[in-house]
Amino acid sequence: MPTMTVDHDYFTNHAEVMADIARTGYWPTTFISDASPELPVHYHDQDIIGYVMSGSTYLLTEDGERIEIKAGDRLNIPRGAWHAEGQVTDQVSYIVTTGQCMPFLEALMPREPKGPWPDL
Repeated sequence: MPTMTVDHDYFTNHAEVMADIARTGYWPTTFISDASPELPVHYHDQDIIGYVMSGSTYLLTEDGERIEIKAGDRLNIPRGAWHAEGQVTDQVSYIVTTGQCMPFLEALMPREPKGPWPDL
């Protein structure tokens, strides 16, 4: 089963993020999380790489492990990796990238837990 990973202190500025995106070939967009409660654990049908541009919060793994994230961190979320954004107490901004060019809401549509992840 795929797992989410976090690269802490991966970048220090916007130019470094854009260079990393160029290396991956992924398609970027901006996502802003306003104050919100912890989300339920879910997965996506797309490979996602996210860059925390400002703010801080935490992520949950499928086992409920809490991983703190902050500006400068890079999130690697393979398709099928169970995860959730934790409670956001202030605004958190991300550059979110996907491996395919597609509508943002379609790419980030959360899939709800329905038993074990099927073979990929």
